[in-house]
Amino acid sequence: MAGLNETPSGNRLHIGVFGKTNSGKSSFINRFSGQNISIVANVAGTTTDPVYKAMEVYPLGPCTLIDTAGFDDATELGEERLEKTRLAAEKTDIAIILLVDTDMDEELHWYEQFKEKKTPVIWVIGKADIRNDTEKINETLYQQTGQRAIVISAATGDGMDQVRKELVRNLPEQYGASSILRELVTKGDLVMLVMPQDIQAPKGRLILPQVQTLRELLDKKCLVMSVTTDQYVEALSHLTEAPKLIITDSQVFAYVYEHKPKKSMLTSFSVLFAAHKGDIEYYIEGANAIGKLNGESHVLIAECCTHAPLKEDIGREKIPKMLRKRYGENMTIDIVSGTDFPDDLQGYDLVIQCGGCMFNRKYIMSRIDHAKEQQIPMTNYGVVIAYLTGILDKVVIPV
Repeated sequence: MAGLNETPSGNRLHIGVFGKTNSGKSSFINRFSGQNISIVANVAGTTTDPVYKAMEVYPLGPCTLIDTAGFDDATELGEERLEKTRLAAEKTDIAIILLVDTDMDEELHWYEQFKEKKTPVIWVIGKADIRNDTEKINETLYQQTGQRAIVISAATGDGMDQVRKELVRNLPEQYGASSILRELVTKGDLVMLVMPQDIQAPKGRLILPQVQTLRELLDKKCLVMSVTTDQYVEALSHLTEAPKLIITDSQVFAYVYEHKPKKSMLTSFSVLFAAHKGDIEYYIEGANAIGKLNGESHVLIAECCTHAPLKEDIGREKIPKMLRKRYGENMTIDIVSGTDFPDDLQGYDLVIQCGGCMFNRKYIMSRIDHAKEQQIPMTNYGVVIAYLTGILDKVVIPV
């Protein structure tokens, strides 16, 4: 069972390893990690679905290594595997591409895709202990990109330290320094957390956004008071001064706003994560599209979690009910979960994305960019509920 302090996957640096089949990706990952994470064999296509391994990489900190299927997989399931490799690429913060020879059209195609997404790429030539063409490959690469590859051997470990140095050098700016709360609170501020414990929260535990927000508040040396919704008003009556900030579950936005002290700022966990993991300005802009919906509108709700549908579920139950109550029962609402996000968004009048706590920011931003490219309005669970409740302009947004 995972420890309480284990870094969530969405907060880890994602390092994706890409290349042709049998290029040595799995051997590289096993040597780099010091563990037998991936199956190694002299058979092309050994790695099928991407393999994700969470680990600590000094001096980078918590990382997720991704071993992908070869992008020249010609097997019957090759196209399906390639699609999963593309999905892994969307989650990748730093890409490592292994070269096998001077025929590198496939590798250069992926390199251009990463460049478009502003994803740093580190080139690697493997199997240095059994080959003598590394200089020729490197010269071809330099002519094509102006870059040179690191020559490594998974068998001997040569070159691995240089790969680590390059990973540090290519670390995305301010990676790991992003704050959930930004400048909303400082040391000594009193913050109240309103956390209804409904059936979506596993028994005996808090949901991830609550845990991460609480952790940051403690790190900021804030004074924190946590209550369930039914104890909210009573808890306020025991305080000698109003909280500087109240953070609530979006589902009880209306109730919390109705009873909050005038001096207290208000936001929600979902709104905080909308800014932390996504593009809050685009989400706020997308909220304007809600007022243009009607009974014939087509809405997509995209949830990152893959749990089975539950009664009172915010994405599958509550938001659809709120939308249909206002705009009519005939409104079409599609719901996707996990990584099942459609390529073609045309035909949707609005996309509503969850907070994205289970995925890294790179992947959530790839969805947002997807919507922007197709000029489809996109917003977030908490922003939608605040809008429909009529208090969006009263909610503080981290900037």
